[in-house]
Amino acid sequence: MPNEKNLIVPSSSEARKNGAKGGKKSGESRRRKKSMKQVMDMLLQMPANTQADWQMLIDMGIDTNNLDEDTVNNLLIVNAALLAKAKTGDVNSIKELRDIIQDDVYTNHKIAMDKAYLDIERKKVEPPTTEEKEYKGIPANMIAPSFSSVLFDIEDKEHSEYVFPGGRGSTKSSFVSLEVIDLLMKNNDIHACVMRQVADTLRGSVYQQILWAIEALGLSDEFRPTVSPLEITRIKTGQKIYFRGADDPGKIKSIKVPFGYIGVLWFEELDQFTGPEAVRKIEQSVIRGGDIAYKFKSFNPPKSAQNWANKYIKIPRADRLVVESNYLSVPKPWLGKPFIDDAEFLKETNPVAYENEYMGVANGTGGNVFDNVTIREVNDEEIKTFDRLYRGVDWGWYPDPFAYDCMTYIASQHKLIIFDEYHCNKRSNRQTADELIKNHGVTENDMIICDSGIENKSIGDYRAFGLLARPAEKGPGSVDYSMKWLQSLREIIIDNKRCPETAKEFLDYEYERDKEGNVISGYPDINNHHIDAVRYAMNRVWKRRGE
Repeated sequence: MPNEKNLIVPSSSEARKNGAKGGKKSGESRRRKKSMKQVMDMLLQMPANTQADWQMLIDMGIDTNNLDEDTVNNLLIVNAALLAKAKTGDVNSIKELRDIIQDDVYTNHKIAMDKAYLDIERKKVEPPTTEEKEYKGIPANMIAPSFSSVLFDIEDKEHSEYVFPGGRGSTKSSFVSLEVIDLLMKNNDIHACVMRQVADTLRGSVYQQILWAIEALGLSDEFRPTVSPLEITRIKTGQKIYFRGADDPGKIKSIKVPFGYIGVLWFEELDQFTGPEAVRKIEQSVIRGGDIAYKFKSFNPPKSAQNWANKYIKIPRADRLVVESNYLSVPKPWLGKPFIDDAEFLKETNPVAYENEYMGVANGTGGNVFDNVTIREVNDEEIKTFDRLYRGVDWGWYPDPFAYDCMTYIASQHKLIIFDEYHCNKRSNRQTADELIKNHGVTENDMIICDSGIENKSIGDYRAFGLLARPAEKGPGSVDYSMKWLQSLREIIIDNKRCPETAKEFLDYEYERDKEGNVISGYPDINNHHIDAVRYAMNRVWKRRGE
């Protein structure tokens, strides 16, 4: 109700004073708002590249492949969150979005937001598919003949490890990438991890190779790739394909799958990893849980036969399948005329390089002493056919080991077969003799040729224990002659299961080199204990042939 105070009209001077006060307060308020707006604009322009930010966009159905890291800032995240809330019918969010659209700052991101809006709209209005496209596996016409049988081997779970050494253009990497996708499509509870030695090489190599396989199989709508983090996700199931470098062990151990387990592991460029122990540790860290696992290892064989990867494939394992390949078995249209022309030109101008690069042959010198070693199983039935056995001993205590080997020599085939060994440290002559008698079938009638010289007392001990021990005949040049005789054999066959230390010595034994890398003549007297035992065992043969 009006009263006298309400009806009092201020004088003109008072009105001016009151207006001035109000103007000052209004100006201060505007300046504060302007300053806050500038700060907010700066904050909104800052990148928002955390994994949670990207995941929120992905969960909303936004195709992040078309957004770079500069586009994804705080403004986009805020607007996307408002948009998602507005789609639920929230009136305040709708009003807020309408106001923001009129803001000049928003126009810098309108294109990206429009696309995100359309993506969400499309997903909401499109009727759900009543029938899913049936996946039928890898078409036969996408597999080179070299790998046709491998396809069935994997299908039948014949092996768990597949190693593919091959030359350029052999399609080994293409085959593995197709298999990675195929196995995920057929096993909804497993994930995959793709490895290279250096993490920086992943995005430009195996990541693109997997994307190619997805496209080739017509499954682009089934998988969602991201670059931060570097992963590919199967949309329907949430299965992951992780990409990791061995140079960052922390990221390997930190892999936590959302469900199931990692059942597919691919080592690309196997020879670039630091060695078999490093690979084994990765396998132990990555593959855990589950009854089925597939390990793929592909590489172009280095020139040196002594490279660890080249030696790795020489050691057979029951659960490992090694398949060598080259471009000659690949349909020419897949490779193209320029590739074929380059290969043929190198074949004419540099046959050695051609053999290594295109045929996948480890043809470099590498400094290895024995090029004639074959690693394979020697079973009991084969051993029963051996007419004459030869046994040798190289004495040792510690750190040098005691080394015993048993073998046969097939003179007509110029072939030596080594099938039994005993390797130990810190065992007395009594203990080693008992071991040979009890577990290696040595009787009082079986001659053992032993290292002589300072170990004549040990030979006497063996005789006292009832063994037919004899000293090896030595003399000037005996080492060189016996080593050359072993090198001249057509084949030295070693059963690595029965004789693992012997196999390792023969495969690893190399010539020494000087500072310039030149091979030094002579045979190094290191890590050759079983080699010496073999030389002593065959003493009577090579000595007789030499005379």
